[in-house]
Amino acid sequence: MASGISRKTWKRFSWVMLILTALALQACMDHAAGNDRDAAPAAEAEQEPAIPVEASTVGTGDVAAFYSGTATLEADEQATVVAQITGVVLEISAEEGDFVEAGQVLASVETDRYRLEVEKAGAALKRLETDYQRKKELFERELVSADDFERVSAELQAQKAAYDLARLDLEYTGIRAPISGYVSERLVRAGNLVKLHDPVYRVTSYDPLLAVLHVPERELSVLRKGLEVSMSLDAWPGQSFAGEIIRISPVVDPGTGTFRVTARIADHDQMLKPGLFGRVEILYDLHANVPVIPRSAVITEDESSHVFVIDGQGAASRRQVQLGYERAGMIEVKDGVTSGETVVTAGKSSLSDGVRVEVISIGQQPRA
Repeated sequence: MASGISRKTWKRFSWVMLILTALALQACMDHAAGNDRDAAPAAEAEQEPAIPVEASTVGTGDVAAFYSGTATLEADEQATVVAQITGVVLEISAEEGDFVEAGQVLASVETDRYRLEVEKAGAALKRLETDYQRKKELFERELVSADDFERVSAELQAQKAAYDLARLDLEYTGIRAPISGYVSERLVRAGNLVKLHDPVYRVTSYDPLLAVLHVPERELSVLRKGLEVSMSLDAWPGQSFAGEIIRISPVVDPGTGTFRVTARIADHDQMLKPGLFGRVEILYDLHANVPVIPRSAVITEDESSHVFVIDGQGAASRRQVQLGYERAGMIEVKDGVTSGETVVTAGKSSLSDGVRVEVISIGQQPRA
């Protein structure tokens, strides 16, 4: 070689340089690995802690739309029974609370005078019938004038009417119920003098009873005949009575902005009475087997609704939802979440999109 170094010496020098280079590379790699190990705890220390929240699983159920209002029960039929003759009441045959059939005698008025009137009218009728037969025979033989015969015939017809009227007055001495129902009020006592058309009883039919509601005009488009109703009353706590709408007034009261809705209420056990006040719910639509979430999960801002949905890595993402019917604290979700997802119900105010959360309590909504 030009430097005068032997080939053997140069070969040894090359091996030494190679070993030194390898040692230098290994030292660099060890240093880099040490830096990585030191950086990992620092990164973990810089990560923000998870925010504690309460959550609920999106369930599936049926959500109904109701109109709720108050109503007073009214009888479909109520009759005021009046005296149809004048006389003294001799006997009371029905008391308040008694059930009576149509035509049943409720009270009796003295009959002596009216029986005598029937006998008197009957005797006069027989006399005129005899006179009529005699005049008829004479008229057929042309022994009496037509005017004379027609006069007797008219008198006979008038007396027949008088006799029928006397018999009717005698029948009216028994004051009868015009409808079947319960005696709601007795207005006379034995010994009272009643005059023609004096009220003596009130009879109320309890089958059916009607719930009458005055409903805001905004509900006019959703209510219709045949819809099911449910009525609850303070008089019977814990019980409800089923019924259906039978009449809807087509006229809106301009003073109140309401229209009249009448529902028939079933009362097979005769528990209800006219005048009772209660709350009526009318079911007018039902969405079945739809996603539902607690109302507390919804954030409403600027006429839009959002929820925070928690993914499998514990991150909460803000998502817009379209809501439907609401009932008993649960609300239908038409779009935005699906059954089985998890939404935040408490702690929403501390969240932002993508933040990590820690679920400290979770509830699963049962299927309706």
